[in-house]
Parts: sequence; C-alpha cells; structure tokens
Amino acid sequence: MENLVSELEEKLEIKTDFIPLGQFLKLANVLESGGMVKSFLQEQGVFVNGELEHRRGRKLYPGDIVKAEGIGTYIVAKKS
Repeated sequence: MENLVSELEEKLEIKTDFIPLGQFLKLANVLESGGMVKSFLQEQGVFVNGELEHRRGRKLYPGDIVKAEGIGTYIVAKKS
C-alpha cells in the first residue's frame, strides 16, 4: 500500500528557499490564475503537512506536503 501512495505523490521543485502557497498552486498547473487560487483557497483550502490552510501567502519549504481533494498530493523539493 505504501508504494501506491508514493506513486500518487508528485515532487515539484523550486529554485528558491520557499514559495508562497498561491504561487505553488500555479506552478503545479493546478489553478491558472491568482483569482482562481484565491477563490479555491477561500472555499475549499488545501492541507499543508496535514493542517488545513486557506492563506495564499503561506510559505512552503522543501519537504512540505500539499494535498487537496481533486488536485492530488505534491511534495515541495529544492532544485539542485
């Protein structure tokens, strides 16, 4: 079962030390515009490391896990 979970996770690399949640969702091609991100987060939110988050400006760091229904699971990774 563990292998199935890891296959559904997608690593998304960032060049900086952190990335705001709103930018991360656009980078992941999950949502296309800032307005869509704002609306989605206000209405539904996403889970960051298991905690429900509604703030676009939430800083994500390498190793953070972003999960949302209908979007999937993403792991923030530092581009080497």
